[in-house]
Amino acid sequence: MSATPSRVFISHLSAAAVFDPVGDQVGRLRDVVVALRTAAQPPRVLGLVAEVTTRRRIFVPMTRVTSVETGEVITTGLVNMRRFEQRPTETLVLGDMLDRRVTLVETGEQVTVLDVAMSTGRGRDWYVSKLFVQKGGSGSALRRRRGETLTVDWNAVTGFERPEEQQGAANLLATFEQLRPADLANVLHNLSAKRRVEVAAALDDDRLADVLEELPEDDQVEILGQLREERAADVLEAMDPDDAADLISELPEETAERLLDLMEPDEAEDVRRLLTYSDDTAGGMMTTEPIVLEPDATIAEALALVRNPDLSPALASQVYVCRPPTETPTGKYLGTVHFQRLLRDPPFTLVGAVVDTDLQPLRPDTALADVTSFLAAYNMVAAPVVDEDDHLLGAVTVDDVLDHLLPEDWREGAVDGEPAGVGAAGAVLAIPPRGRRRAP
Repeated sequence: MSATPSRVFISHLSAAAVFDPVGDQVGRLRDVVVALRTAAQPPRVLGLVAEVTTRRRIFVPMTRVTSVETGEVITTGLVNMRRFEQRPTETLVLGDMLDRRVTLVETGEQVTVLDVAMSTGRGRDWYVSKLFVQKGGSGSALRRRRGETLTVDWNAVTGFERPEEQQGAANLLATFEQLRPADLANVLHNLSAKRRVEVAAALDDDRLADVLEELPEDDQVEILGQLREERAADVLEAMDPDDAADLISELPEETAERLLDLMEPDEAEDVRRLLTYSDDTAGGMMTTEPIVLEPDATIAEALALVRNPDLSPALASQVYVCRPPTETPTGKYLGTVHFQRLLRDPPFTLVGAVVDTDLQPLRPDTALADVTSFLAAYNMVAAPVVDEDDHLLGAVTVDDVLDHLLPEDWREGAVDGEPAGVGAAGAVLAIPPRGRRRAP
């Protein structure tokens, strides 16, 4: 512990790499677990929550941590791979303590927690020592409204022991703002139901839509049900139509119909059309918003559309050439231009001159097994879906297919009880648990 700073602000550890003694990365730090005690005694740091392969979260006791610095944590290399489950007596610093409204003992003034510092004590124990707080404002508005900030001792405030009805989320989101949607979704999934709704409410519509697409269905329905119906409709509009249709199909019929009525007519029409297809067919899995161009468009125009950062790599791999109209359902489907072909021909070339007409498109009633076989046989990451009159309806991508092939709980990582994984060089040893997560 000699190289470890005596005090570390925990938000600076967010997403820090967790290494074993030989330098192989075990995972990334997602939170710190503490045990609240009496007001006079600072909370003791029990350990770290690290996210390893398959987004599984494990508990790393502080007795297994040899060094803590901003940007990295070094462990002994011996960890228990059982999934972390928060106990009622435990508190997560990032998940539960940031944005809390607490009271200064000396003045009775309310302040909001911006950050929490932990320090080493006797016997190499860690405990919460300082709080970085802000006067005035509310948790949800802190990033817009400046107030006096100060660092205080733990025992200078009170209020952590009381539940807070409407806790803000600005600082928690600031801590994780660089995360990909799938990783932020995993953060939300592991929060309490109350905190999950608070954090979701603080996200803007586009970010929340991206995160919802990565969450298990139960979490999607729970979060959407806590939003005002007008905002829920806005979020559904921001989602990919196929994901929005999947979510709406899980809602009560009356609720689903109200939300569809509140959506923009064009957006709602796409979703209603998808809902007419069986979930495990090409029509039920496809997105209705692929890249579509008329045959007299140029390769330069196609490349400009492919560069759109909001497109998934699978959707950006192909351009579909159709007669007008180019909104789905389109005019007659003429063929596909693959991304590699776009790179080989001059920018002024018309896409109608380079279409691939060899591969037959899929029909909307094509079964999941046949869609999978098609993508595998032809090494494709996307495929067009057309109706009996050769109108393009949408495109099925490999990620849509994987969503239907993987177990329902795949987003939650590997299930307890299966063989545990090892680190990059086999240095992380999974040890049989004695109890829930006790180190040997």
